[in-house]
Amino acid sequence: MLRLAKREPSAVLLAAQLLGVLVYPFMEGSVGRSLFSVFGVAVLGLVLLAVRSSPAWTGFGLLLAVPATVLLLIQAITGNDALLPWSSAFEAVLYFYAAGALIAYMLEDHEITRDELYAVGATFTLVAWAFAYTYTVCQAIDPGSFTAAVDPGGERSWMELLFLSFTTLTNTGLSDVVPVKSFARSLVMIQQVAGLAYVAMVVSRLVALTVLHPRSR
Repeated sequence: MLRLAKREPSAVLLAAQLLGVLVYPFMEGSVGRSLFSVFGVAVLGLVLLAVRSSPAWTGFGLLLAVPATVLLLIQAITGNDALLPWSSAFEAVLYFYAAGALIAYMLEDHEITRDELYAVGATFTLVAWAFAYTYTVCQAIDPGSFTAAVDPGGERSWMELLFLSFTTLTNTGLSDVVPVKSFARSLVMIQQVAGLAYVAMVVSRLVALTVLHPRSR
């Protein structure tokens, strides 16, 4: 795994994230979700080691990953969700950091490699995961922040919040899960702006490099 992560780090991360989308529905319980989150943090660690050569940046990533992993393992062992907001907060920051690291990785030169193309998709999924964890923290701090067509007054599950994050980031807006409190709506608006900005950045970079390469020759 480490050798593959060094060779194709973004591809490994993107595959793990997409696998998570398919597997998470079967692991909705606290133990299953926590164990799979630990796996996700481990994959992120491999990618950060491969993408960032700076010891300082790698150390910062580990500083975030270690407490998140410990909290997730405690949740998995005890089956208690009391620590969920704390682990989700660390994971949100870690995923935002990883997304920033991949963006820096994509922008550091004027060549587009195969792995950088995978990084476009991997960064998108990282941001979606990061906001889903942010919504989890928001819901824990202010219950009732989100409602849905099924069980409107209940607490939203992880898959519902991840679904909200993906539909918001893509500006699809299916309205199956809806923010109903002011701060939750603010977070959703910030994600909408982030989604538009990311797509604009990727498209402008690809167009610019396409125009620059013939001139450089």
